Amino acid sequence: MEESQVAAIDEFHTQLSTNNSSPLVGKLKKLLYKHMLIGVNDGRYFLGVFHCIDKKGNIILQEAVEYRITSRSAPGLADQRCLGLILIPAACRSSCHVDCSIEEKMSLMSLS
Repeated sequence: MEESQVAAIDEFHTQLSTNNSSPLVGKLKKLLYKHMLIGVNDGRYFLGVFHCIDKKGNIILQEAVEYRITSRSAPGLADQRCLGLILIPAACRSSCHVDCSIEEKMSLMSLS
């Protein structure tokens, strides 16, 4: 790795660790490693641990499990499969739920 790349990475980490980052970034940092349930447009749901989000709103979940409703007559039955690390594009996301306390949920209301 070149010196300029190392310097850029160090500067990025320094900016993240300072208190000068935006309030939105601070709120997103509080979501790290929390369990999330994300619904997508085709009806599937993904349950996993929030790992990161990019500037476009794509979310990466780790330890993700996919749930798919298999029968409309028995909506409680769902197929599931373990996926591991996945990226969910912002354009496909229809819902997003975070497992956290009521106080945390109230403070996160301004994220959307």
